[in-house]
Amino acid sequence: MAKTRVPDGTGQPIPYDPDFNGPSKHRSCTDIICLLLFIVFIGCWAGIAIYAFTSGDPNMLLVPKDSWGGRCGLDEHVKDKPYLFFFDLTKCFGPFVPFTGCPTPQVCVERCPSEYFYFDNLPNQYQKLICSYGVVANSSNAQQLVNDKKCAPWYLNSQPFLNRCLYNVADKSSKGNARKYDDEISELKKHLNKIAMWLSLFVQNSIGYFTDNEHYHQVGQNVVDDLISSWWQILIGIGIAVLICIIYIMIMRWLAAPMVWLSLLGVIALLVAAVYFTAAKYIELKDQTDSTTTQNDNQNVFESYATKKDTWLVLLIIASIVLAIVLLILIFLRKRIILAIALVKEGSKAVSSVTSVLFFPIFPWILQIGVTAFAICVALYLATTGKPLYQIRGMTDDCSTTCTDYKNGDLCEPDSFRNYNCMNDHMNSCQNLTCKFITMENPALYPWLQAFNVVGFLWGTFFSSALGQMILASVFATWYWTWNKSNLPFFAVIEASGQTLRYHIGTLAFGSFIITVCRMIRIALEYVDQKLKKYDNEVTKAILCCCKCFFWCLEKFLKFINRNAYIMCAIHGKNFCSSAKDAFMLLMRNIVRVFVLDKVTDFLFFLGKLFITVGVGALAYLFFATDITGFDNSGLNYNIVPVIIIMIITFFIATMFFNVYSMAVDTLFLCFLEDCERNDGSSDKPYYMSKNLMKIFGKKNKIN
Repeated sequence: MAKTRVPDGTGQPIPYDPDFNGPSKHRSCTDIICLLLFIVFIGCWAGIAIYAFTSGDPNMLLVPKDSWGGRCGLDEHVKDKPYLFFFDLTKCFGPFVPFTGCPTPQVCVERCPSEYFYFDNLPNQYQKLICSYGVVANSSNAQQLVNDKKCAPWYLNSQPFLNRCLYNVADKSSKGNARKYDDEISELKKHLNKIAMWLSLFVQNSIGYFTDNEHYHQVGQNVVDDLISSWWQILIGIGIAVLICIIYIMIMRWLAAPMVWLSLLGVIALLVAAVYFTAAKYIELKDQTDSTTTQNDNQNVFESYATKKDTWLVLLIIASIVLAIVLLILIFLRKRIILAIALVKEGSKAVSSVTSVLFFPIFPWILQIGVTAFAICVALYLATTGKPLYQIRGMTDDCSTTCTDYKNGDLCEPDSFRNYNCMNDHMNSCQNLTCKFITMENPALYPWLQAFNVVGFLWGTFFSSALGQMILASVFATWYWTWNKSNLPFFAVIEASGQTLRYHIGTLAFGSFIITVCRMIRIALEYVDQKLKKYDNEVTKAILCCCKCFFWCLEKFLKFINRNAYIMCAIHGKNFCSSAKDAFMLLMRNIVRVFVLDKVTDFLFFLGKLFITVGVGALAYLFFATDITGFDNSGLNYNIVPVIIIMIITFFIATMFFNVYSMAVDTLFLCFLEDCERNDGSSDKPYYMSKNLMKIFGKKNKIN
């Protein structure tokens, strides 16, 4: 009886083995050394976590602290005051605030203010003042306390965010005394939306449209306002996207080929429509002078771009190029597309045989989320091991020259500073000094412990992904090598999970560790690049750019090898190196077929994801940007903003579902290549592939 052997270094085809009838049932543990190293690593990581959890105090970083270093809600004198109130929140958004602290008095309060207030020294207004500790305001001293920054001169309706009282930008209620604090609200909104505004800077640099800061400040503010006011509609859109993805995948169970062709033709139709529409708009605007298309004060940024002929010319060129590429692929690779569709159809049959695989990715996603959450917690606790350092910070430039006992920049202790008598005398020159927490004096091993935690995070996430890939590969390989494919075990996913966890954790640890090492090198290169940027050396930049590009390509190649190694391991139960060699040699003997079919299949899946994304985007556009549905969108500044957000999230959701199909196709394709080498279609060596694949590839089983 012949013995199974894998291809040797000369790349010989896999010989026929009469005992081979699918994934091996007789397995043993693979890559035991890697398994032991992985277990030791997990043990060390757990030890670091225990040290961090017992020695660290995340409250040092997360719990807000007042101007005297007191921790709101924790320290004895502010036990009943868990929220931090800023006298002037607009001062907290400068570029140097993370390094110097927020230059405004901060006190702990029982609750955040729920009304709008501006001090005008009117009767009984002093009763609403929020002041420093120990300061008692009355009708006679209120104005002086406000002038001395012992009491806040104004505040807005706020909500707690991470126990910080922040202005509620979504509040559209009436705001009495508007003339008094409209400027504060406007300034505060600008700062709160600065992250969104920075996203507009690349447009300023590349197109030169935003010529003043006020314009893109307003754009960012409007975008954030739109997201806040339409968040529940966006959630509904995401739910619809998930439902459409499930329906699309379910339809592919029976109509895989028509759905793929529908996606392909649908994308072509959308591109043709885009070319026609952009060309029509360009022709309409090209004869107009710049004076007739100048932006007026009532136009928003999207409307202003829509009136520029150059915008439509750029869109026309992009749509035309993409359409040409798709058509060329369709014309010259039509035969390969037919083969790829046949593989997709086979993958659809495999998925439909075990419907639970569609929802199986939830398991590795949950595992990855757990690893990520654990790593973040360990990093946070590690960051707070050691001794906290506090430093004197001045709120004005001259306070350090008039205060004799404390100088700006000196180290301080919150308790002693808080008890210093100058803090109870508003006329004292030390009133503008604060004792601020600046950093933690971590132990010497801290950088190494954090680096170990980063490696654990990367290794854990890559391991979780590899686990999902091997389990799916085992299910789909079992389906391919089963004669009666309708007799696949009902608990195929559970059996594959048990088999993988029992025998091949070492192989998964080996493969994921290789990717982890490559990723750590890339992170190190990014770190070096950031450190060397200040030297502005062109040679160094070129070398680092080449290194980063090389390791990016290397990581992509290693992921490709790992993916196929996991498939071969799921079939034959061999260790990582043997499986990787078998898979690589098998692919190299069919390099043309692999390259074309693999990329064409990826292209078809991309079109499917694009088709779903554009379809959901079209529905969202009808809902947000037209009057067809009757939805009141008058409160939105830019109707297109929620549409873009929904489309981005839809693409990622579709990617999650199509990843299962992608793994099915890759597994079946590798099984098909091995089937072609092992068997010849004779009565003694029949093909395991389906009749549809035999027809497509011109093969058949000979019947006695």
